[in-house]
Amino acid sequence: MRETGVIVGVSVAFSRATVDEIDAAGGDGVRATVSDLLAREGVDEAFAVQTCNRSEAYAVVDRRADGVEALSSFAPDVRGGAVRRLGHEESLEHLMRVASGLESLVLGEDQIIGQIRAAYEESRSAGGIGPVLEDAVTKAIHVGERARTETSINEGVVSLGSAAVELASDETELRGTTAVVVGAGEMGTLAARALDDTSVEEVIVANRTIPNAEFVAGELETEAAAAPLADLGRLLPTAELVISATGSPEPVLERPQFADAGELVCIDIAQPRDVDPSVSELPGVALFDIDALESVTQRTRAQRATEAETVEAIIDEELDRLLESYKRKRADDAISTMYAAADRVKAREVDDAVSKLEAQGELTDDQRETIEAMADALVGQLLAAPTRSLRDAAGEDDWETIQTALELFDPEFDDTPTASEEFDASSPAAFAEEVDD
Repeated sequence: MRETGVIVGVSVAFSRATVDEIDAAGGDGVRATVSDLLAREGVDEAFAVQTCNRSEAYAVVDRRADGVEALSSFAPDVRGGAVRRLGHEESLEHLMRVASGLESLVLGEDQIIGQIRAAYEESRSAGGIGPVLEDAVTKAIHVGERARTETSINEGVVSLGSAAVELASDETELRGTTAVVVGAGEMGTLAARALDDTSVEEVIVANRTIPNAEFVAGELETEAAAAPLADLGRLLPTAELVISATGSPEPVLERPQFADAGELVCIDIAQPRDVDPSVSELPGVALFDIDALESVTQRTRAQRATEAETVEAIIDEELDRLLESYKRKRADDAISTMYAAADRVKAREVDDAVSKLEAQGELTDDQRETIEAMADALVGQLLAAPTRSLRDAAGEDDWETIQTALELFDPEFDDTPTASEEFDASSPAAFAEEVDD
């Protein structure tokens, strides 16, 4: 028997990587990443997350080498220092931290839990979610929900959009100004709402789809209007602030559009970038990207330090529960397989014995039941001790004992790998240790 269900992960996130490195690791999206992983040898399940701040992928395998090899293509052009590789238990804990907002640029931000849910659905649609990742991701979402309902981790600046507005207020006087928000998606909407709480005079929402821009503008109490992206060249000279947050794969704000911009603060919170980086060379234009939000997010992080400690305790509690659940399932799988093999042997031997006895004279139904009951009792008594040992071994992460017990008590397992071979593949602790090497 080969125990499957070990997770290996890889993360390229803002804490180690630049915006461009995160973009480079993102590939062609969640579905494409999951499909690519599932096509690789030894991968049973796959999950991917891609946001402004991180690109991550996870695979469920039964052999360490398969997991490492499968994920080697995730960020091939990203420098090694920007890539974090995760073993089994690390992956589980990291997913909980991400969903709870502890790994976000804006500590405790709310958007990430919705992004995890969306990534889960996309991964499921691509066929990547099986029993192991089902437990892992749904547990992470549960932890994220607990963090936000049981603590105040998400009070104050809770998104990149609101962080961008706070950065803008540090850089320029907002009173009486015109602000252009490029993009009417989730992040653009959050930025527009954050601007609505400031003293800006007008907010213009520019978007490829005008009805979406009109909807966002209509939600604001500040004077607001909608405009197409084609009007950006005309709008920039009239604005003092631009916050861009589209989902476009290509820049939507090129250098020529800023030719007559004058004094302008431009904050690009899109991933990949919305604004041509060379814009920063223009006189009067101050360009900031996600990396520049660090000063704002550090203030938020300090304010939420106590709440973060409470969230850490929730994660520790839920991680222990999840690990215990995995251990029970792995032990139960091994025990079920052992009993199934024993039942096959029992059935064969009972049939043989009944045939021999019937050759000596017809058996009554009571006699048949007696033989069956005796065989069942023998199986139960013989496997009671190894069953206890298997459960104890699972509780202690002793997967070598599980494999040895299977070999000793399951004569039908002719192709079972040796205990030493299977230990490398099945032990979460050994897996994590070797991945980190």
